[in-house]
Amino acid sequence: MVENTPIHLGSVEQIPLGQGRCFMLSSQEVAVFRGRDGNLFAIENRCPHRGGPLAEGVIGGEKVVCPLHGHKFDLITGQGSEAQESVKTYKVWQENGKIVLSLNFPKAVIENGASVA
Repeated sequence: MVENTPIHLGSVEQIPLGQGRCFMLSSQEVAVFRGRDGNLFAIENRCPHRGGPLAEGVIGGEKVVCPLHGHKFDLITGQGSEAQESVKTYKVWQENGKIVLSLNFPKAVIENGASVA
């Protein structure tokens, strides 16, 4: 069984406006971006093309550019600039100045107290 789990990632201030940061959550790398307007976005961190670290990419509007090969990904839908490329997106929001991310984890992982943040 999979549980939708809210994960607290700390202060929103740890991500400067217009930048991203990678978080290791269990075995998943998640890139969280803070747009220049303060909006938060979360996608899987690795580019499907060559595994580039998307959290290190340049963001503009609602897109991130992979730092390795320039492939672009929509931060809302996950769709890449190439038709066959996409990344997972995650629900993320700000609550009292903190970043909260929603991930699906197997119930056993949650019950066994595995570190997810």
